[in-house]
Amino acid sequence: MPQIAQILETYASQFFWMLLVFGLLYFGIGKAMVTKIDANVDARDRKIAEDLAAAERARAEAETMVAGGSEALNAARSDAQAKAATAKAKAAKDAEVRLAKADAEISEKLSVAEAVLSKARAKAMTGIESVAAEAAADIVAKVSGAKVSAAQAATAVKAVLN
Repeated sequence: MPQIAQILETYASQFFWMLLVFGLLYFGIGKAMVTKIDANVDARDRKIAEDLAAAERARAEAETMVAGGSEALNAARSDAQAKAATAKAKAAKDAEVRLAKADAEISEKLSVAEAVLSKARAKAMTGIESVAAEAAADIVAKVSGAKVSAAQAATAVKAVLN
């Protein structure tokens, strides 16, 4: 059969061209394109590694800034507390000075008032003693009919009041 005899010859040339085309494709793609793709992948991996390193440096810098900010905040807080304590102590001292001044003024007014009161009391007691002496002299004169001098009545009233 001639058809069968031709199969081997026909297919042999087709096998040859198929191997030649696939070989060219393999070496063309495998050697030329794969190296470019590998270079792109390596470049992308390098870029990702550089970005991760930059992000790590930025994170470390941010943590340093936060730590520095916390220290500055604590320092400012303690400074403010110290200033508040100083102001509070000054205000307490000022209040104490004003209180002492007011206390001195009140004590002075009180001593003046006590002096005025004691003078008024002494004057009133003098008036009461003179009225009591007169009344005693009148009572003794009316009850017993005896005459008592003003000096004797004053002495008797003073003795009774003391």
